[in-house]
Amino acid sequence: MAKASAETLADAVAAIAGEAGRLAMARWSDDFSRWEKSPGNPVSDIDLEVDELLRRRLSALDPAAGWLSEETADNADRLACERLWVVDPIDGTRDYLRGRPGWAVSVALVDRGLPVIGVLDAPARGEVWLATTGSGATRNGVPVRAGGCAIFPGARVPSDTLPSADSDLVLVPKPNSIALRIAMVAADEADLVATLRWGFEWDIAAAALIAMEAGATVTDAFGAPLAFNTPSAQAFGVLATAPGIHTDAVARLADRAKALVGTRA
Repeated sequence: MAKASAETLADAVAAIAGEAGRLAMARWSDDFSRWEKSPGNPVSDIDLEVDELLRRRLSALDPAAGWLSEETADNADRLACERLWVVDPIDGTRDYLRGRPGWAVSVALVDRGLPVIGVLDAPARGEVWLATTGSGATRNGVPVRAGGCAIFPGARVPSDTLPSADSDLVLVPKPNSIALRIAMVAADEADLVATLRWGFEWDIAAAALIAMEAGATVTDAFGAPLAFNTPSAQAFGVLATAPGIHTDAVARLADRAKALVGTRA
């Protein structure tokens, strides 16, 4: 994909994500239906409306691309597609439902297993994050860059609490959206985001590209590169860090990751 065409396509994707964000904002204060898909996994009819809008508009933009979304039943046909739209219509649904701003529309275009365009539209925060492969990452058009933290103790982590084993880290405010937490690493507002559970590609595809293009290191919980458009659409954990502490972060989490990798909680 030529640079000019990639940037033009990225602008079109950002415009569609912005349209979806405006729909979500317009309905934010409405009396809408909500339920749990599974215990602790909330969803609303707004998630489904935004998903439908995104699928219609993105599929028109690139009809040959497959589709993977949190709110659409998966179809193995996507595995034969060279390109894939990876979407979370509202990442951070808990914050959306509680009237808090820590949610975003997340859209990525994956090409041969790697994200090449990533957009996070977070209208309640007044933020649009955008990255294309090789062109860096921006927030509201301004380039962002991961920080230079090189000493693991004292690293900033967006979380509500920390286990006692990590008491040498520093808490910073946490949006519910995992994508926005990863974006905080991209913008030097956090140094470390880590999960130790099986997670889905739609949660991280756009944010992973944004962080990597900002100079952060992003891997699974074991430090291995992430892959996208996999049969399970899952990876064990995500680890997004300032590059200077990634090796220490992998070492800190290694025993916990090994103990948990066989679980599907």
